[in-house]
Amino acid sequence: MSDIVFTRMSGWIPSVVREDGELKLTLGAGADANHEPRTFTFPIGEAHLVVIRENLARHLLLWSAVLPLCDAAGTRGRLDEDAAAALLDPILLAAPADVDALFRRIRWDRSRLIAHGADVGLLERGQVCAAMRAATETSNGERAQEYHADRRRAERGAVLGPLDAATLRYTGQYVHGATVPKRMPDAVDPALLPQVMRVIATAEQASAGMRISRDPRRGNRATDKRDWERMQTTVEAAVRRAHPELVDDAVRTVSFLMCSEAAGRSRNTPVEEDEETAGHRAGFGGSARKTALSFTDDKGVEKKWLRDGPRSAAAEFWEFVGNRSAADNEVFTIEDEELGEGIQLHFYADSVARITTLREGDGKGGSDPEYRVEYSLVDGIGGYRNLVSAFVHGGCAALEQHGPWISDVAEFERTRRRRDTR
Repeated sequence: MSDIVFTRMSGWIPSVVREDGELKLTLGAGADANHEPRTFTFPIGEAHLVVIRENLARHLLLWSAVLPLCDAAGTRGRLDEDAAAALLDPILLAAPADVDALFRRIRWDRSRLIAHGADVGLLERGQVCAAMRAATETSNGERAQEYHADRRRAERGAVLGPLDAATLRYTGQYVHGATVPKRMPDAVDPALLPQVMRVIATAEQASAGMRISRDPRRGNRATDKRDWERMQTTVEAAVRRAHPELVDDAVRTVSFLMCSEAAGRSRNTPVEEDEETAGHRAGFGGSARKTALSFTDDKGVEKKWLRDGPRSAAAEFWEFVGNRSAADNEVFTIEDEELGEGIQLHFYADSVARITTLREGDGKGGSDPEYRVEYSLVDGIGGYRNLVSAFVHGGCAALEQHGPWISDVAEFERTRRRRDTR
């Protein structure tokens, strides 16, 4: 049975309790094997309680020093109570100079103090007592996160200027560079916001008219890596020319914002509209000549498309690819059985085969059908989209411009290897 003797407004700062007549400091830290929070306690004296009550700074310093001992206990070990008790007098009762000297020798949780308002510059110089004069009982975890982000940047030689920092705050990437960026003007100092908006305007002008298409080879929500890299390169070059004072972190966050927004627009575009745009880029408009097509994958799954259905053949096919494509399923075929022609897409090799029936088999075990098979290289998902659009609008004859087409397999393999070694 324990009674609370003293606690602060913030529930995480260690409290003082009395158990069986003995004063103890109790704190939550870490988690057990079941991911439940652990609680640690160790005895303190009446003199320690007096300081904890009256001196927030010393209370926080003690907490910072005890936390590494809790970490050392792990998920099921016991707190080293002797080590914890040995910190009480040197932190709570010693002169400031002695406390500073102690903190130069022991492990302590710097982020905890920074979150509670410690002066970072003084902490860095080892003046922990002076640094805690501005301490607050309430915690600001983002302040500590920003400190560690700055430390990581400093380790790789990146130092942010005011505009750099403001740009990263605008995109929400000051703390975590991998966070999906977004527009957060309220996070920026109003005095710097006009400069940030000029940087954003430069990026928007550079990427105007560019788009990041979907890449169904990697799923229905995936986008084209080449389109992303093309937009990224364009935006970064433009921003660096117009704003040479910006560091790489700020330039990259702006290009990341432009690319992620473009990718989001693509993901939210109905498949039919996306494929219609691809068809126009490939030079095909109007209604498709094909009336019925069969789609198959490398696992033998088949899907039929009829012209009188509600969706275009290209849209249906790429949705089929997005649903079925996988590391062990990278060959997809579109076939027009009535006309005896089709194309087979080899995603694993960035190649395609067009297949034309020269002679039908007699179906009675006499003569086999005869096909002409020709191969060509494909330049990424954009090339595949153009091929599919051309085929569904004009059949194998419309693919001629997408060659050269090679009928000799050995020659084609040599051509493919030469491309892959460039």
